Amino acid sequence: MSRSSGMLPRFEGRAFLAPMAGVSDPALRLMARRRGAALVVTEFTSIHSIVARHRALGRSGRTIREFLEYSDEERPLSVQLFGSDMEALARAARIVEPYFDIIDYNMGCPAPHITKQMAGAALLQNERLTRRIFRTLAESVELPVTLKMRAGVSQEDRHLFLDIAQTAQEENIRMITLHPRTASQGYSGTSDWSLIRLLKRSVRVPVVGNGDIFTPEDAGRMIQETGCDYVMVGRGAMGNPFLFGQINDYLQTGSYRRYGVRDRVEAFFEYLDASSMYNIKFPSVKSQAMRFTRGVEGAARLREMITAARDRAELARAVRAFA
Repeated sequence: MSRSSGMLPRFEGRAFLAPMAGVSDPALRLMARRRGAALVVTEFTSIHSIVARHRALGRSGRTIREFLEYSDEERPLSVQLFGSDMEALARAARIVEPYFDIIDYNMGCPAPHITKQMAGAALLQNERLTRRIFRTLAESVELPVTLKMRAGVSQEDRHLFLDIAQTAQEENIRMITLHPRTASQGYSGTSDWSLIRLLKRSVRVPVVGNGDIFTPEDAGRMIQETGCDYVMVGRGAMGNPFLFGQINDYLQTGSYRRYGVRDRVEAFFEYLDASSMYNIKFPSVKSQAMRFTRGVEGAARLREMITAARDRAELARAVRAFA
């Protein structure tokens, strides 16, 4: 099979929404896209789950879109995969190819239940296996394939990403995102943006910087200090989809509109309405409510009411009482 020659789509800005398990659901992605995110990425998904669900759905004439839910309004849209079984990887990539614009591969997740499967950040220690993964993806699909990774597994090997990046470039990976923490760090401490600068200097493909972007000023400083082409926002966008438009405005004009707690509370109702179109589990919706309403007066009581809510109507009444 011929190697992938897929080119990246044209991005309308420089700020992307990061894939976050339990957070970057289709309703939040849609809100982020509407507010200026130039690219949104699905929550990371097991290649084995995709293959199994495709088989089950196919028996009833349904498609994988019922498992990996999305809106066409989110485009350009990337699907993030993890897993290192080559046969399943190739099959999963071909299954998702008709539905998405980019396939992103995860080598960044530090969670032990992922790394023990020789997936996520654990792969940084195995250059030979990662080369096979990149080659399998590039030879299986025509979509552009991208990579998201951490710097290393521990502080002692925090430069593993440089060798992996060279391999990725050789194997036709079209863009690389670096979260410059190690797997052992999790999300503690601070991300070392100097590693993003090293990556940018070592590869020809576009580089996306990720880690500790909570304000438009953070995004501008990362671009200035590292030379990265794009920034990817994760935790900073939790309950705050306005951040993407603010980043776009700040990069273009040096100023941006400010949003307060009331704006975020009102945005939650847009999220709640959008979430009803998808199969988002209600506990996840309640978690999103916690994020959107962070900082409201009487937050402790509101958290109790959110926790006690039994359905979307009760949840809406609880949040509206504090709006």
